[in-house]
Amino acid sequence: MTLTPNTKRNIQRIAPFGIIWLITGWVFLLIESAATGNQNLNPEEVITLSPKVFVFASITITVVGLLVGIAEVMLLHKLFDRYSLSTKILLKFAFYLSSLFLVVVILYPLAASIELNLSPLDKQVWLKFKKYLLSIVFLSNIVQISFSLILSLLYAAVSDHLGHNVLLNFFSGKYHKPIKEQRIFMFLDMRSSTSIAEKLGHEKYFELLKMYYQAMARPIIDHEGTVYQYIGDEVVVTWKKEVGLNNANCIACFFAIQKSIQSLKDKFQSQFGLVPSFKGGLHLGEVTIGEVGALKKEIVFTGDVLNTTARIQSLCNEYKHDLIISGDLKLNLNSYQAFKFTSLASLNLRGKSELTELYAVNLPKPNLLL
Repeated sequence: MTLTPNTKRNIQRIAPFGIIWLITGWVFLLIESAATGNQNLNPEEVITLSPKVFVFASITITVVGLLVGIAEVMLLHKLFDRYSLSTKILLKFAFYLSSLFLVVVILYPLAASIELNLSPLDKQVWLKFKKYLLSIVFLSNIVQISFSLILSLLYAAVSDHLGHNVLLNFFSGKYHKPIKEQRIFMFLDMRSSTSIAEKLGHEKYFELLKMYYQAMARPIIDHEGTVYQYIGDEVVVTWKKEVGLNNANCIACFFAIQKSIQSLKDKFQSQFGLVPSFKGGLHLGEVTIGEVGALKKEIVFTGDVLNTTARIQSLCNEYKHDLIISGDLKLNLNSYQAFKFTSLASLNLRGKSELTELYAVNLPKPNLLL
């Protein structure tokens, strides 16, 4: 079974939660073992660590972390989106801590039954559980759970602001030393943005941009793109060469975004009195990628391909087309039957010594939006 890009992305976002909980659980267990000399000083309250209990605890804590990740990514992310970062973390922390207390009520008797080799319903199991709830060990476990929760929520907040891939690249050090890659870039620019901003005013225009960017999100995910930058009303999307060329993802993404915005036209019209439209430019080339910055770090792309893509996009108005791509990109496409290409010109773009072929891209049928 082939996973969809959205499913792959969600798995990549959820997995770190399980890792965070597993590692913090092991760290607390190591500290506790070192403090007690690996001896159970309170056998009436604390479950004695055995290989079976250790495996059960490791699996359980990982599953709990993954469940927190699923709740965070799939359920609570949008629910708390309107709150400030600090309020969001506090509300989520309270929700998760309450939920995890219920998890402890379920899992402790199971672990105790494994240790005592008794049924989870046996009176000895529940007597031990009662003593555990009144012990300092329970308080210690609450501290551990709270620590894991805070780490998870901070990870979620940072990932949300930086972008999941960017955060992983920082942690892995992938771009600590600059490397070269072949990449495709798409520059998307809202049409008549200046006049729209004047008409709506800054606050209303900001709300328009939020809905506009949200409409783009799923098509970009579905076509395996990554947002590199938001620059005012302009969005820069990028793909590794092979990913962007596969099934013509980079071109299909443009028309999927058009379809997404059109599907929300009634909502745009009712809230803002207009439906935004945009133009785009696509190009393929080599870039250098690395971490830069003194006061704060960013992963940046440098190379002529970005300047050329921006110039291609700027010609959309002149040639009266929504999407223009370079000849270099068209030559590399191997799956584009759904699109109609029209040769426009071979131009000497500013700052380039060689001619750049330009092609307009359209769908053969106006309603055939991918």
